[in-house]
Amino acid sequence: MNRIASIAIGILIGLTILNSVAFTVDQRQTALVRQFGEVVSVYKEPGLKFKLPLVQNVLYFDTRILTADTKQAESFLTAEKKNVLVDSFIKWRVIDAKQFYVAVGGDEDRAATRLRQTVNDGLRAEFGKRTVHDVVSGERDQIMRIIQQKADQDARKIGVQVVDVRLKRVDLSEDVSQSVYGRMEAERKRDANEARAAGAAEAEKIRADADRQKAIIIAEAYRDAQRIKGEGDAKASAIYATAYNKNPEFYAFYRSMQAYRESFASKSDLMVLDPSSDFFKYMKNPRAAGGK
Repeated sequence: MNRIASIAIGILIGLTILNSVAFTVDQRQTALVRQFGEVVSVYKEPGLKFKLPLVQNVLYFDTRILTADTKQAESFLTAEKKNVLVDSFIKWRVIDAKQFYVAVGGDEDRAATRLRQTVNDGLRAEFGKRTVHDVVSGERDQIMRIIQQKADQDARKIGVQVVDVRLKRVDLSEDVSQSVYGRMEAERKRDANEARAAGAAEAEKIRADADRQKAIIIAEAYRDAQRIKGEGDAKASAIYATAYNKNPEFYAFYRSMQAYRESFASKSDLMVLDPSSDFFKYMKNPRAAGGK
């Protein structure tokens, strides 16, 4: 039993010594080995590592992307001197564990606070150059890109990389909102009035064009009708002339019969004529034509 106890104690002592000289680095971490407070080694690759017992200790830093979110919306002034409320967040990660430890003591909260201050300073500068429309929608992507670049430059000084900066929300304050909504309403009314005026002008133009086309069509139709009528009269006259030339006496008789019919159509008609007038030629002598 004493032997078993001795073996167990030996194993325990061995494990204690191994634990004091060996350590593992996860693929999501960077390890710093300190000796009397000074960094002597940096391990970025995962695996089993070794250190001196008692005089050296290990600090681990998460190298995954972290998020620094604003606790409440910040107020910024635009170029129009109007307040906007901005809610943003920062995506960052540790890329130089030694510099990160030296600059902020390896404290993620301190690093996040510094990053938020840098981003806020950049937002204040960029918003001060732009109008409300620009910061709300017009140049929002450009602002985020500029802020990310500036924040990343400053973050490198503390061993940190700023991966992205995003504006979650850009709202107007209550007084500015009322002013903007009033201006938007006035602009919409103006656009509506302009659209109605343009529509009325276009309608008048269409009506005038339709009236012009109507007049042209009627004039062309009247012209064609008169031409056709003239052609018909000419053809009729030609037919009459041809028929008259074939038998002039019959044509004269036929025309006289038509004249009698039209003259004596009513019993109340009254005519005063000389009995020897040519009008009664065929009544006196139906064979008057050609002496027949």
